[in-house]
Amino acid sequence: MRIGVTLSERSGPNALGKLTDDVRRVADDGLDSVWMSNIFGLDALTALAVAGSQVPDVELGTAVVPTYPRHPVTMAQQARTTALALGQNRLTLGIGLSHKVVIEDMFGYDYGRPLRHMDEYLSVLLPLLDGKPASFAGETVKAQVGLTVPNEGRVPVVLAALGPKMLKLAGERADGTALWMTGPATVRDHIVPAITTAAKDAGRPAPRVVCVLPVCVTSDIEGTRARAAEVFKVYGTLPSYRAMMDREGAVGPADLALIGDEDTVRAKIEELDAAGVTDFVAGEFTPGEDAVRTRVFLKSLRA
Repeated sequence: MRIGVTLSERSGPNALGKLTDDVRRVADDGLDSVWMSNIFGLDALTALAVAGSQVPDVELGTAVVPTYPRHPVTMAQQARTTALALGQNRLTLGIGLSHKVVIEDMFGYDYGRPLRHMDEYLSVLLPLLDGKPASFAGETVKAQVGLTVPNEGRVPVVLAALGPKMLKLAGERADGTALWMTGPATVRDHIVPAITTAAKDAGRPAPRVVCVLPVCVTSDIEGTRARAAEVFKVYGTLPSYRAMMDREGAVGPADLALIGDEDTVRAKIEELDAAGVTDFVAGEFTPGEDAVRTRVFLKSLRA
């Protein structure tokens, strides 16, 4: 199982410089990958192109870029340009639907047919990421276009998929899934069987299962759980994540955070490994000595 980290939000006039330092530190620590969300701060693909072009070797991924605000041609063009800046085989494009409260209430797009939207979106995005022209006319997406970005090879795609139909789509058409707020029992009993069966039935390779969870190695368990409950409380209100918490029997996000000493957190990560996770990605969320202790622990896992 590969070990990666998510990058914390950066702000201020030197945000890209700080991000570059973060990426360099991950590479120097010998971890496998760096993942960046795309919410309301830095644009993830642009930021990774800037930071990653200055740091060799480590894989960079988005977890995830929402699809609705970007036409799939635009998404493919930007992803291929980012891949060109990073060098061959370093970028993994993670995409997802986001949530109704964001896409419909904030952006003003119709969120009424998310599965159809994603299926048709992939019909344009995937050929373009493979270096082929796209020719598709659906109900939600249309495109007749090719791109001339001078890439070698393709850009792989992981799809944020939690429900059965989206997992089936991810297995049939994408390279895997990127998970958030999804515990080991749910990965074992729901995520892995659904996406693996879909990929096998479609004649595709075994999919990646990228599992992102909050992590903190600490002696202050109760204080850190309280911090996790506060930092991640919004995810308990979003229907897709709430469904995963209910499957896991979790009251809230703090119940899914990996918190404790080294042996406790290691046992939880080993449980994810046994459940079928191919890439564990740590969401580091505490400052100070616990942040240092957590990173040392992650390095030990990779070693």
